[in-house]
Amino acid sequence: MLHTPDTTGDPINLLELRDTPLSLDEVYAAVGDDTAGGTALFVGTVRNHDGGKPVTCLEYSAHPSAEAELRRIAEKVVADFPVRALAAVHRTGRLEIGDVAVIVAVSCPHRGEAFEACRRLIDTLKHEVPIWKHQIFTDGTTEWVGAC
Repeated sequence: MLHTPDTTGDPINLLELRDTPLSLDEVYAAVGDDTAGGTALFVGTVRNHDGGKPVTCLEYSAHPSAEAELRRIAEKVVADFPVRALAAVHRTGRLEIGDVAVIVAVSCPHRGEAFEACRRLIDTLKHEVPIWKHQIFTDGTTEWVGAC
């Protein structure tokens, strides 16, 4: 689904934390742009293990400032790369094995720029947005993981 670029000049088309399932189609549509030659998309899913221990499920919590921090990071990516469109969504609440936890996507004039911008977006999101992961292991133990 391609569309004409936003006439407001803001390439940040979708930023959200939500407690409902995420949609690849929604994120991909949000970064469609007729002037982009490359689109990079990253999907993070809940795996069945961490640190050698089997995981039952995860619970994500977010600080009230998380969406504002996500916007700050998105604006920095847009300032550093020739981004035509950008989208990022992250789940909160309880997620089961295989559930999609995060999707980020960026479209740029060329693929290399799109790959670099998308990597910067997800890596910075994981390190700086105040979202915490509570892992529940099959043996009943749990573990909190800093920013996810």
